[in-house]
Amino acid sequence: MCGRYASTKNPAKLAVDFDAVDATDGAAPGADYNVAPTKPVLSVVTRHPRDEEGNPDPDRTVRSIRVMRWGLVPHWAKDPGIGSRMINARADSARSKPAFRDAMARRRCLIPADGWYEWQRVGNHKQPFFITPQDGSTLALAGLWSTWRGPDAVAPPLVTCAVLTADAVGPLRDIHDRMPLILPTQEWQAWLDPDSDDVRTLLDSPSGELVEALELRPVSTAVNDVRHGGPALVKRLDPEQPALLDLDHVR
Repeated sequence: MCGRYASTKNPAKLAVDFDAVDATDGAAPGADYNVAPTKPVLSVVTRHPRDEEGNPDPDRTVRSIRVMRWGLVPHWAKDPGIGSRMINARADSARSKPAFRDAMARRRCLIPADGWYEWQRVGNHKQPFFITPQDGSTLALAGLWSTWRGPDAVAPPLVTCAVLTADAVGPLRDIHDRMPLILPTQEWQAWLDPDSDDVRTLLDSPSGELVEALELRPVSTAVNDVRHGGPALVKRLDPEQPALLDLDHVR
């Protein structure tokens, strides 16, 4: 499950990390330590470039950083509000779901993240954890994207995305039974390939080695409120301090 995550690196940095070009055209969201559904997010896609008439060049592809809205809206949806309920897609069943199967075949993306939040029930409350690479690197979450056009032909299309999830691995299972599908660098090209419609070999849960490189960090319950943001949200919670940090430091 992935319902909140942190994304703080700017498009220029991500362009280096993902060997891509910045195609955000100044519309990139700022650093966000509490990314929530329906917010604008950064994503990575590979597409065939198009000429002035809109014709794709079959001989070339370009990997780029783009802005999308989190919560996939299928192209056939009548109401874009449906996207708020489709922030995640199960990797083991997305190919057969009407909302996701076209995107799985033709429109796959990577969603860069510093880490994601998950909640574990402890007694009568839920303790949030920030799950992040120990070395501070960027996670590449497997995602799907779609373009929705409303009845107003003049309005720009709405480009949205969802995060794929898989069975949790190792110690992550003690927190939640699902986790984002994290793709290692060597699988990025195959996942983003716009000319491939079969990525079944990439849909297994992340390896134990990858998960061992993650830190499961208890953090403040301030992250529960989407109005709170800032780097204090990902600060390790001292066992002796209150679960809720001083909110003046997390807004």
